[in-house]
Amino acid sequence: MSSPTTTTSTTATDGLAAALQQLAERAVRARGVHGLLLGVESDDRSTSVRIAAGDARHDAPYLIASITKMFTAAVILQLIDEGRLRLDDRVVPLLPDLDLSGLQVHRGIDSTDRVELHHLLHQTSGIAGYWFGDIEDQLARGEDVAYSVQDTVDRARDIGAEFPPGDRHGRRSSYSDTNWQLLTGVIEAVTAQPYAGVVAERILGPLDLADTYVFPADGDRPQPLVLRHRDEPLSIPQALASERGAGGIVSTLDDQLRFSRAFHDGELFAGGLERAAPNWNRVLNLAIGYGHGVRRSRLPRWMTGRRIPEMVGHSGSTASFLFHIPDLGYHVAGSFNQHADPARPFRFLPRLATSLGSGLQV
Repeated sequence: MSSPTTTTSTTATDGLAAALQQLAERAVRARGVHGLLLGVESDDRSTSVRIAAGDARHDAPYLIASITKMFTAAVILQLIDEGRLRLDDRVVPLLPDLDLSGLQVHRGIDSTDRVELHHLLHQTSGIAGYWFGDIEDQLARGEDVAYSVQDTVDRARDIGAEFPPGDRHGRRSSYSDTNWQLLTGVIEAVTAQPYAGVVAERILGPLDLADTYVFPADGDRPQPLVLRHRDEPLSIPQALASERGAGGIVSTLDDQLRFSRAFHDGELFAGGLERAAPNWNRVLNLAIGYGHGVRRSRLPRWMTGRRIPEMVGHSGSTASFLFHIPDLGYHVAGSFNQHADPARPFRFLPRLATSLGSGLQV
């Protein structure tokens, strides 16, 4: 059963909302999909649509997972604007309370002391990711586990570095959540505040993101939509609380769209997207480029059979997504709330872009 559609009152927007509701209903009929949240807003805010299908509600808070990295990057860039950090700061001196020894060893050469802040932001550190393998499999089985920044460092050390920091003149990136645990630690060390407090003070308050918070919820805040792994509810509160600046934020469609505009337009830090993406390094596959906590999806025609416009933002392991589509003049946000299929948004977004580009057609 569908949740209600929220929309502005213009005739053009009503037509688009109906088309997007149909698109969402079609998406939730797919195997393993139980719900979809979708928010669409034009750059000039004249068109604004909120959609929910399946077991989702359009105003429900949901786990945004790695979209959190955009928040973390915004805080780091603010601290650089204030002169409290530099992109070329060495990471080890910034984190004196962590044991980082041997974290960046590649082919017997220890480059841990050479890792700089920009290597973490741009995923060019070569440091292994802690998420894949045992932890991912354990969580998929519903076996909850808590971990500290030091725990993620220890696991990454055991796995070993993939390449030296700044390899190929800084044009080689590899996606690693460990980078973002370290950046969380840097934020806390420099500000002498918990990550959740820093985000609230620097982003949530100024942008009036009243329904966004770093998990777990406090006070009377509503819990996020129950995450699923395939057909089963997935209860992993300890792991979610451990993700913090790598993937621990809960938000809503309204708040996500507001944050997206602020990030891209330079409202949070000087330069906006241009500063956050000095260049795009290929990561994960040939269609995805990575900047400083933000990624670009550019699907080639041979993969889709049609031209798909460039999308800039981030996605998450819960099949969440937040992108700006510059060619169409839209920000889009949403989630399938599905741990087992984080790539699902990239099968849905081309159809969404086609609908937006044509005005109404699904």
